[in-house]
Amino acid sequence: MDLARQGLAVTVLEAAPTVGGKMRRLTAGGAAMDAGPTVFTMRWVFESLFADAGASLEGALTLSRADILARHAWPQGGVLDLHADPERSEAAIRDFAGPENAAGFRSFSARAADMHATLAKPFMASQRPSMAELTFRVGNLAALWRTSPLATLWGSLGRHFSDRRLRQLFARYSTYVGSSPFKAPATLMLIAHVEGQGVWLVDGGMHALARAVAGLAESLGATIRTAAPARRILVSNGRATGVELASGEQLQADAIVFNGDMSALGMGLLGDPARSATRAATPAERGLSAIVWTAMEPTSGFALDHHNVFFGEDYVDEFDAVFARRTVSARPTVYICAQDRGNGIVAPGKPERMLVLVNAPADGDTRAFEGFARAEIAPRVRSLLKDCGLDISLDPASSVVTGPDGFEALFPGTGGALYGKANHGMLGSFSRPGARSRLPGLYLAGGSVHPGAGVPMATLSGRLAAEAVTLDLPRGRV
Repeated sequence: MDLARQGLAVTVLEAAPTVGGKMRRLTAGGAAMDAGPTVFTMRWVFESLFADAGASLEGALTLSRADILARHAWPQGGVLDLHADPERSEAAIRDFAGPENAAGFRSFSARAADMHATLAKPFMASQRPSMAELTFRVGNLAALWRTSPLATLWGSLGRHFSDRRLRQLFARYSTYVGSSPFKAPATLMLIAHVEGQGVWLVDGGMHALARAVAGLAESLGATIRTAAPARRILVSNGRATGVELASGEQLQADAIVFNGDMSALGMGLLGDPARSATRAATPAERGLSAIVWTAMEPTSGFALDHHNVFFGEDYVDEFDAVFARRTVSARPTVYICAQDRGNGIVAPGKPERMLVLVNAPADGDTRAFEGFARAEIAPRVRSLLKDCGLDISLDPASSVVTGPDGFEALFPGTGGALYGKANHGMLGSFSRPGARSRLPGLYLAGGSVHPGAGVPMATLSGRLAAEAVTLDLPRGRV
């Protein structure tokens, strides 16, 4: 959109038969449903994108603000909703865990807001900075230090919440960027502020956003070619000059933006000459993958909302299992997006569309997971959910399962990692490449590069790539 509206001749090559990438749809039990990202936040990112193209987000999509951000449950007892209204969330936490933790929520929220204010423009909405550049952009070393770059998210949460269940709840934000809360920096608590600014439900599902972006891009003159996988990036005289498709067709270009995972480049999957563009993540550096069921079936016993999280008892073991033992724990936390719920009601006993997810190691390039998921993980999921009060079958006749090997097949070079590198350690946020790759003429976008994973961040990365292309192309070149 950004490049086409400036008059450049833009061709999008999409390997899949439809646009959207990870924001995909599957059919299970006869119903089409989202099978990728499910949370719509940072609405301003999309409003700005559409407005700059002379359109409006409201004219392209029907959005409704969720009253409940997410519903949370534990097998040892307790159900807690976080609300769009922070005062309601604080009251709910007071009822759930007492006045001390309600006060902790207030201090946590204030700190998350401060972190967001410090980093939103200098880091998230800007070309990738070094630590020194970020310090200069922030202009206030004390403010930057308050983002707690040396502390872990889990450790910092202990300063706000004495109830371990609340630490689990807010530590889950590390998984939004494919990371462990025991290794990720405390800076990630700013995600809580982002969600507190609003979570929206998209009429037609998240895939509708992908279709709306594609439609507007085409109206601005971009050409979108689906079922057009790339075989290699053409390089001449040390510069990227075009793309060869799997069909053998070659397209020449003044600039190429690659929004697959950066590791595909570093591993040479798009040709040895393009390998120099960036370094592939090692298997140990990869972020989380997942085992995902998309299902059309009835549930009973628990009042689901649109977004639901059911926590296992041993959070330490859960992440140790994935990142150290390379497996799934005996009692993994389960996320369910009940896609027909939220601001609506599902009749009791009626089949409904659901995405059910547990975290898994990104080893899809070396292991098969579907049999493991059906035979071993599904019973663990059903057991945990039943202990929280929810009955669900995950019947193979009404569900489709995708594991790390399935995601590796869809997104080569990743091992099934859905978020790029894990954001571990103080410099984790600086380990992702920026829009300009090491190979002139080749630019990077997507969730594996700066500013990070997630639909809004990937969108920002695309805008940063377009900005870099526009600045670098000689005037008059299209």
